[in-house]
Amino acid sequence: MSPARTTPVVYAVVPVGALDGAKSRLGAVLDAEERHDLVIRLADATIRSAVATPAIAETLVITPDDTVRDLALAAGARPMRQRSRGLNAGLREAREEALAAGATAMLVLPIDLPRVSPAALGAVVDTLAGDGGPLVAIVPDRHGRGTNALLLAPPDIIDLHFGGDSRAAHVAAAAAAGARVVELDGPLSQDLDTPDDLLAAQTDASSPLGG
Repeated sequence: MSPARTTPVVYAVVPVGALDGAKSRLGAVLDAEERHDLVIRLADATIRSAVATPAIAETLVITPDDTVRDLALAAGARPMRQRSRGLNAGLREAREEALAAGATAMLVLPIDLPRVSPAALGAVVDTLAGDGGPLVAIVPDRHGRGTNALLLAPPDIIDLHFGGDSRAAHVAAAAAAGARVVELDGPLSQDLDTPDDLLAAQTDASSPLGG
């Protein structure tokens, strides 16, 4: 008789950098104050979606910004003040916290996903329903180069390689670790980097920026 499967303990990690200068690539269509407000709206929607996802046990928000920390608390997440510099270093800080709290899986969730929702996040977490072995699930960006969401089980199965061609780096690390790799399409493959992305999000009724 095979041993009983245990329910995964999934922690979401939402990294949010300093708000000053965020989304500078949208500077042609948004001024600094508008970009600041946009990032706040995206962060709020992302954090609330993670908190509302039944399969996620807790949401950690790693950030150096006090405004974002307050936003996380109001949404029911746990803020962490980032001590290190850089995205991957901050994610490693949050991973240590998640592991110490008993997480068996970690979902890394950037905030520039305008179609984020509990249903979209639940679809990523559902990939844990396989054989229970090591897993790396990736939602690539629409260009197939970046990583828009990353699920790791266990949380330290691979190192974190966000930036540049992160999809290929995460796939290669997963192969080296002997982990099962799942790549997903869907609403999380749309991100928000360019003015065209912003226009698409603003005309999409399913986006927190649209309607």
